[in-house]
Amino acid sequence: MPTEKTEQPPVTAFMLVKTTPEWLALTVTERVEAFTTQVLPAIEAKTTGVRSRFYDTEFYSARVTDVWMWEAEDHHAYQLLVDALRETPFWDRYFEVVELLVGTENGYARTYGVEAVTTIAT
Repeated sequence: MPTEKTEQPPVTAFMLVKTTPEWLALTVTERVEAFTTQVLPAIEAKTTGVRSRFYDTEFYSARVTDVWMWEAEDHHAYQLLVDALRETPFWDRYFEVVELLVGTENGYARTYGVEAVTTIAT
């Protein structure tokens, strides 16, 4: 039996991206500077309630070199994040956005009013 929705669950977005030659031409120092001076200020100016994690995948995939994971407190915060990123050179200049996978953790459990099934390996 579905339960009544009382609050919006957090949104998790996996942005699958591929580096461009322009990004790879930058030194490591220039890359860090670009992120801290171009991306972070844009995100901080446009939204709140967003957390990021970054994963390198170029060792295992030729199509996707990085996965950016964004956790936003709600859909509106995620939309503001994307708007902010699109206004920076990271979106389609330094990185090609290959795919966006957006979801909410354990949505089925909330929908059906059941406990989430999880695993813990020890």
